[in-house]
Amino acid sequence: MRIGCHLSSSKGFLAMAKTAESIGATTFQFFTRNPRGGAAREWMTSDVEAMLEYFEKAGIRKPLAHAPYVLNPCAKDQGLRQFARQTMAEDLAKLEQIPDVMYNLHPGSHVGQGTEAGIRLIADALNQVLGKEQHTVVLLETMAGKGSEMGRSFGELAAILSQVECADHLGICLDTCHVWDAGYDIVENLEGVLEEFDKVLGLGRLKAIHLNDSMNGRGSHKDRHEKIGKGQIGEAAFERIVNHPALRDLPFYLETPNELEGYGAEIALLKGKRR
Repeated sequence: MRIGCHLSSSKGFLAMAKTAESIGATTFQFFTRNPRGGAAREWMTSDVEAMLEYFEKAGIRKPLAHAPYVLNPCAKDQGLRQFARQTMAEDLAKLEQIPDVMYNLHPGSHVGQGTEAGIRLIADALNQVLGKEQHTVVLLETMAGKGSEMGRSFGELAAILSQVECADHLGICLDTCHVWDAGYDIVENLEGVLEEFDKVLGLGRLKAIHLNDSMNGRGSHKDRHEKIGKGQIGEAAFERIVNHPALRDLPFYLETPNELEGYGAEIALLKGKRR
């Protein structure tokens, strides 16, 4: 079972790998830069190489790089859209140093322009930053649907993909809190939700899972993460998720409100539920 959590990159890549191993993780997620402000820390090639060497020792694979929250490729303001494109392009160029990394992106918010405009602008941004020769897969994350947030349905994500030229470089990260808050019943009807995902997007597009319980009820559109088993989704549902044949071989990333000790306990809990 490949499972990890979100780790701070402030002390460097090798430190993240060592921290992941110390809590029983076999993968991890990190921000490419300040998640709220977009400032980028310089990546030292020697640090990346040391991390990759440590991966071999620790059995860590599939690190997930997360784009900063401030990016909005479908913003109304042209300057904000340009900032999103530039940041994504810079991040993707750096990530070429890490062989099996993926890059997770919140699709953005159309801020009153409408869903069709949001889809077009997100696809346009991706068409400008994706290159045929790149190896990094960009993941569009399923979202809870707050306000004008894009990606609240499988159909919206499919519409974006349909307008991207290098769509073979795109995948989906399914966030359990987000899809629950968006209205998908992964507690009582996980099979039906995955059947719909397969019909609309194709299960081959599903590359990663964010494992998060939710503080709110299904369809709330609020996006408030909770610790595993402490929210409205519940521990039993997560046992079904980590064992489902369509999901069990995917990497799982925890984004629950935890410190390292709590993440280690959740990783052990979920490993113990594998059959």
